[in-house]
Amino acid sequence: MLLHKSVVLGLTLLVFTSFNATSDTVSLEYSGFYNPLKRVNKASYPYVELVFSVPKSENCTILSGNITTESQSFPLTYTHEQRIFMPFDDDLKSNRGLVNIEVQGDANQCGIAMQVRARETLTRYTSKELQLVLDDMNGLLDTLQGFPMKYFRKPLTGLTFEFSGDMPLTLTMNGESRAIQSRFTISAEEIGMLTELSFSHKPSVLSPWVN
Repeated sequence: MLLHKSVVLGLTLLVFTSFNATSDTVSLEYSGFYNPLKRVNKASYPYVELVFSVPKSENCTILSGNITTESQSFPLTYTHEQRIFMPFDDDLKSNRGLVNIEVQGDANQCGIAMQVRARETLTRYTSKELQLVLDDMNGLLDTLQGFPMKYFRKPLTGLTFEFSGDMPLTLTMNGESRAIQSRFTISAEEIGMLTELSFSHKPSVLSPWVN
């Protein structure tokens, strides 16, 4: 089953597929992951990466997973937040590999998300550092778009910072401090005028913002 591409919520690029299974173990064609990874790996984007995950809910909690071919089986690596670390492997593609995921709940309610994120997050940023991230995100998203769509894609509006946990959060931007919630967005125009941006806690995710 191949992944279906769409822009969701106007915040990040997400790719979803319904598992469409009657049991709690579902299988997806590895080629659906390989093809976008191949496009990304052909270029050089040192500040951003492509992340696959299964959005966690009561109906969709990963219990186990593996990648199989007709003759081999490999464990699927994933985090507590259900981020999946998908290998880029020509042999898995040519041998028609399957990504098998066992979930607790209703497998038909599950999906795979593909998101562009910064490779790392910091508590303090300069305008140049954020611009490098934004430029790489625009370049990577252009790489993922097929001809001729990449020539019509609007540039990203800016960046979104996400924070995990319930701790109070404070940001300081250009010398002024204020409290924020678990999500903060900054526009491309604001990045251009920025002298310094810092947070009281390290963001968990830095992703594209599309308005």
